[in-house]
Amino acid sequence: MKMTKNVTPEDRKILNSIFWRSFTVFASRAGATKAHAPGFMYSVMPALNRYYKDDPEGHKEAMQRHTTWYNITQNVGTFVMGLVASMEKKNASDPNFDEASIVALKTSLMGPLSGIGDSIFWGVLRVIAAGIGISLAAQGSVLGPILFLLIYNIPSILTRYYLTYMGFTLGDTFITDMYESGSMQLLNKAASTLGLMMIGCMTASMVKFQSVLSIPIKGAKPILIQSYLDQLWQGLVPLAVTLGCYWLLSKKVNVNWILLGVLVLAIALGLLGIV
Repeated sequence: MKMTKNVTPEDRKILNSIFWRSFTVFASRAGATKAHAPGFMYSVMPALNRYYKDDPEGHKEAMQRHTTWYNITQNVGTFVMGLVASMEKKNASDPNFDEASIVALKTSLMGPLSGIGDSIFWGVLRVIAAGIGISLAAQGSVLGPILFLLIYNIPSILTRYYLTYMGFTLGDTFITDMYESGSMQLLNKAASTLGLMMIGCMTASMVKFQSVLSIPIKGAKPILIQSYLDQLWQGLVPLAVTLGCYWLLSKKVNVNWILLGVLVLAIALGLLGIV
C-alpha cells in the first residue's frame, strides 16, 4: 500500500501497536470531563515512549496533553491516533513546533470524524448487517448472527488498520483537503441516503401487520379490512409504527419503554382479535 511503504519498520511497529491497543478505547471511561481519554493515552503510549525516550520531561508533558476529553466513533478514531503519533514525533525533534496544535487538531477532528463514522458504520453498515442477519435468523439459520458479525466487523477492522497509517502519513491536511474539495459533504450525503434506503427496505420486509378483521356480508364473502388497507397504501401500518417509534426516540424516550410499549400493543391487539 502506498500509505505504508514509506513508513520505517520502527514506526510500523509503533502503528501496529496503536492499532491493537485502539480496541480498548471504549473499555475505559473517566467520567463526563475526560470521557475515553485513558483509552486514548494507552493507545498512543507506544509512540510517546519511543519519541520521548530520551526526554522524560517531554514525555510527561505529552501525557498531560492527552488527559483531555476524547470521544470519537471508534471505527475511525485510529486516524486521529496515527495523526497524533506523527505530530508527537515532529514535536520531539523540532523545538519550534507548536505543541498546542496537537490537542487543538485532535479536538477539532472529533466532530467531523464522528459524523462520518456514525453515518457509515452505525447508519449504513450496521443496518445492512442487521438486515441480512435478522432475515437469516428469522428462518432459523445459524448463519444469521455469524454473517452479522462478519459483515460489520471485517470492514470496521480493516478501516481501523489503514486509518492508523493514513493519519500518520497524510497528516492534518487530509481532512482539510476533503472539506475544500467538497468530498466530505458528498460522502455524508451518500451515506445518509443509503442508510435511509436500508431502513425503508427493512421496514417493508420485517415489520409485519396483518389484520384479521372483516366485515360480514350476508350471502357473500366477508370484506377483509386488510385488503383495503393494502389498497390504500401497501405497508401503511408498519410504516406508521416505525415512524411512531422514531418520533418517540427523537423525543428522548427510553428505547426500553418503546420496546415494552410495542410488545404490550401487540399483545392487546392479539387478545382483541385484531391481528
